[in-house]
Amino acid sequence: MKKVLLIINPRAGKGLIKGSVLSVVDILIKNDMDVTIYTTQRRLDAYEVARERAGEFEMVICSGGDGTLDEVVTGLLDGKHTCPVGYIPAGSTNDFAHSLRIPSKMTEAARIVANGKPFACDIGSFGKNYFVYIAAFGVFTEVSYKTNQDMKNLIGHLAYVLEGAKSIFNIKTYRLRIETRDVTLVGDFIYGMVANSESVGGFRNITGKNIRLDDGLFEVVLIRKPATPLDWEPILSGLLTRDVDNEHVYFFKADWVKITTEEEIPWTLDGEDGGKHKNVEIRNLKQAVQIMVKKE
Repeated sequence: MKKVLLIINPRAGKGLIKGSVLSVVDILIKNDMDVTIYTTQRRLDAYEVARERAGEFEMVICSGGDGTLDEVVTGLLDGKHTCPVGYIPAGSTNDFAHSLRIPSKMTEAARIVANGKPFACDIGSFGKNYFVYIAAFGVFTEVSYKTNQDMKNLIGHLAYVLEGAKSIFNIKTYRLRIETRDVTLVGDFIYGMVANSESVGGFRNITGKNIRLDDGLFEVVLIRKPATPLDWEPILSGLLTRDVDNEHVYFFKADWVKITTEEEIPWTLDGEDGGKHKNVEIRNLKQAVQIMVKKE
């Protein structure tokens, strides 16, 4: 039997994994998996367990939100482990699961873990840290980790919208120098994201269409400071239509991004607090981690 470690975040999403864990484990065992279960007790617990114990197993499976997946992947990379990752999404948004076509029904996701194929997926490095699908700063980015877990569990996506609405009239602006291999921008920005996902915050296609998760390139979106309230209309329109000629919103691809500012900027990595930084270098680690997906 294949030895696997199942890491469960029991507080993720609406806590539905609590009612599905027996069915999930039953599916894994029936597919010749010897399952060791670990339930996380605190933040970074999944990271520590993956880093320290992944070498004992042929696969590490995690059930939780994108933040739980982030911890597991970071733990594997820091521990120099190469085993594949199985993902059973149980969070509020599950952006990356949508991009990988992993179903939200946990038993179906468990069958993909047991019978699917490994997909070599790009991962982002952020200084000494990593992210699975997004690094972002600016308006709305603090929402996901400032919204408490109980509120996320209760109202899901609406929690993010409500928290974001509170700060819409007090938007922080950052004076930035942004460099890639092909683009250099200097100016005042209210938002930026470096993503490897079709879905962000539950919104599909905000990073564009025909996104590939293994091409070694990020999708970069940057929003300049609106000069007047009237500028919000072209900003929102540009985001919805991905208008590349929009003077307020920039869209481009890059495998390396350097962002420099004179003040510390709070970042979010996969919806979790990424700390405050003046200078960051973000690199695409092409096909760095294998994640189980459905066979075509």
